[in-house]
Amino acid sequence: MKPKILTTLTTYDRHQFVSDLVAGMTVAMVALPLSLAIAIASGAGPEKGLVTAIVGGLIISLLGGSRVQIGGPTGAFIVVVFGVITQHGYDGLILATLMAGVIMLVAGFLKAGNLVAYVPEPVINGFTIGIGVIIVTSQIKDLFGFSIEQVPAEFIGKVEALWGVKDTLSLSALGIGVGTMVLIVALRRLAPKFPGLIVAVGLTSAIVALAVLPVETIFSRFGALPSTLPFPSFPEISIERMITLLPSAIVIAFLASIESLLSAMVADRMIGGRHRPNAEVLAQGFANIGSALFGGLPATGAIARTATNVRAGGKTPVAGVVHALTILLVMLLAAPLAGYLAMPALAGLLILTAWNMSEPHKWRGYMQTRISDRILLLLTLVLTVFADLTVAIGVGVSLGLALRLREKTTGTESDWTPPDR
Repeated sequence: MKPKILTTLTTYDRHQFVSDLVAGMTVAMVALPLSLAIAIASGAGPEKGLVTAIVGGLIISLLGGSRVQIGGPTGAFIVVVFGVITQHGYDGLILATLMAGVIMLVAGFLKAGNLVAYVPEPVINGFTIGIGVIIVTSQIKDLFGFSIEQVPAEFIGKVEALWGVKDTLSLSALGIGVGTMVLIVALRRLAPKFPGLIVAVGLTSAIVALAVLPVETIFSRFGALPSTLPFPSFPEISIERMITLLPSAIVIAFLASIESLLSAMVADRMIGGRHRPNAEVLAQGFANIGSALFGGLPATGAIARTATNVRAGGKTPVAGVVHALTILLVMLLAAPLAGYLAMPALAGLLILTAWNMSEPHKWRGYMQTRISDRILLLLTLVLTVFADLTVAIGVGVSLGLALRLREKTTGTESDWTPPDR
């Protein structure tokens, strides 16, 4: 359970610090627009994403069990967070996140981190693709610049509402959104180590400002961003509210644990290392408690940002600390500039994020697996999109474990392996 930063600092040197400094600043430039976009898509204020990246990211790097893990808000939580805010308000989300942090602390102390290997991979793939579908549909309004006051949360209702306002399409908004996506893809291919996200979003947003295009920005929708962190405070706590929010807290704890451990596994393969799963789960618990106390969103290890950190030369958790402090510095000194970021640009960024997180290059492989895995994946996907993520995870995990038990009792050969991420 010992944090990796304590292990790495015993042999830390100037060369490692320079590498960590460059990597941390690079990944901060990637995390900055993503944190803003994820918070907005979750139904929260954009500043909540920055708070989560700063507080949650700092704690994950200080206490985590991976050398190169980068923490903060992630796209996987958009669906859950949006639902909790809609049903229970933002104060309800804070309490649910706080409860999720405590659940993860208990799981970490009970050394439950290794249990991620028992979660069926088709379930993980199914709800990940499902979340990607929901994120894309949630960004259509801003990408096309549709004029609609309230978009329904339910999938079918959302599609019908968006189709009903198709005549309000803004070519300016669509051009900025598509242009941002093209720039991100181009920069990623031409200069994979370069923080192309902030450049692409910043460049297209600058075009909106200089050309005075009729396109919504963060400032026009949310007003000026705060330039300081809020004071920590507790949400309203009662037994009745805790019981009501317990299912949401369990889903948040489950998602945070799964995503952080999958991210750590990816990092292990990239650096040839070995993470400490129970230390990682404990770190996620403390990070979510810390983020909740500062009014932030659920935090977890971010696979894309962790991979960016490794590619940029990150060696130790110090890179993650630099990442969090860099975002804090930007918030303190340049918060007004973030208000100029265009909503269609952020929508394009999130659509690409949803596409990448669903791993389309693996879809053909999924359809070549055994029939039970295909049914489990499709069932989880459909339940995620059309029902509820809580239901999807509950049904998927239960059915998957039942199938595994059946294989054991019938003596069927099983190719059950930990998720290959």
